[in-house]
Amino acid sequence: MLFLYNLVISIAGFFLKIIALFSPKIKLFTEGRKNVFAILEEKIKPSDKTIWFHSASLGEYEQGLPVIEKIKEKYPSHKIIVTFFSPSGYEVRKNNTVADVTVYLPLDTKKNAKRFLKLVHPELVFFIKYEFWLNYLKELKTNKIPAYLISGIFRDSQMFFKWYGGFYRKALETFTYFFVQNQSSKEKIEAIGFHNVIVSGDTRFDRVNAILERDNSLDFIETFKNNQTTIIIGSSWPKDETLLINYINQASENIKFIIAPHNIKTDQILNLKSQITKSTLLFSEKENKNPADYNVFIIDTVGLLTKIYSYGTIAYVGGGFGNPGIHNILEPAAFGIPIVIGPNYSNFAEATELVNLGGCMVISGQEELKQTFDQLITDQIFLKEKGQICKSYIQNNKGATNRIMKVIS
Repeated sequence: MLFLYNLVISIAGFFLKIIALFSPKIKLFTEGRKNVFAILEEKIKPSDKTIWFHSASLGEYEQGLPVIEKIKEKYPSHKIIVTFFSPSGYEVRKNNTVADVTVYLPLDTKKNAKRFLKLVHPELVFFIKYEFWLNYLKELKTNKIPAYLISGIFRDSQMFFKWYGGFYRKALETFTYFFVQNQSSKEKIEAIGFHNVIVSGDTRFDRVNAILERDNSLDFIETFKNNQTTIIIGSSWPKDETLLINYINQASENIKFIIAPHNIKTDQILNLKSQITKSTLLFSEKENKNPADYNVFIIDTVGLLTKIYSYGTIAYVGGGFGNPGIHNILEPAAFGIPIVIGPNYSNFAEATELVNLGGCMVISGQEELKQTFDQLITDQIFLKEKGQICKSYIQNNKGATNRIMKVIS
């Protein structure tokens, strides 16, 4: 089976180079990996002590960041190496300040795995949430390098739990410890023979809780809000926006809207703006304009949404009308504001839990959207109750990073 796995990886690598000719994202994926080994040779000396963290994309990086920061404190003389699989993670965080070296992870071939580990020679390795690359895991085990899975989550649909997944189950022997998010994941992995597992919780709660301690002020958002009710629409997709635009166009002039779309391509941003009848300002056009004069602010850039949530009265988090589903609801929850989402959320444990608790409200159509927003806007007691549920949820679930560090220490 490992032979077939390696064959598939090799074939995928070949076809990705062809697809890259037509896809900007895949081009970043392939071009970004061309100089990885040269970068590692330049930035890591054979005498350096290193610790390696791997994340699939941006969400996993943010999830692992509290542990990265703690490890950096604990091992100040070690170089921190961070790898990404996806361009959507690497391109956004390639200039982060917590890592000494940030690169794409080379494709999981035997040759790449051997060369990568020879150059990086880590003393500790952390995989965040998932991504189980068999050749890398095999080389780590061969070299007896301690490896940890942090904020792991296991589901019945994964290969480990299939009758034909023996070679994947074998790869899990690499891990020194599994730090999983919930009891269900612990039971699943114990059922296939692994007992080096601890329910540590989800480090994302530590990450979003830490956001509260930093400076989240944005002068232009403060000016735009102007002490009025403000609905933040984060990571929206066209299916979300179709419903939201109708509401925005009919809403009172006393309500402000900030939209941070998932996709910020110019043509899509301009199309969104053209459908809104209220006075609308783009972030890219805000110079020499007074944001207070506008009812709608479209954020056509990245990296500001987390701070923007701190100004919200209500948050609508997008993605719930498509696949794979909603985006990050923990950031607005940390600021203690009620959250509204679309119906596709069942694959996200935190969303399911917050819906059950009542802090997160689900809408499936235009009328429900209007009723939910209107009730939150007009009923201040209802608004505060929902917001407090969200805030308490974050506070009650923090602490995963400390539980992980106690075991590693």
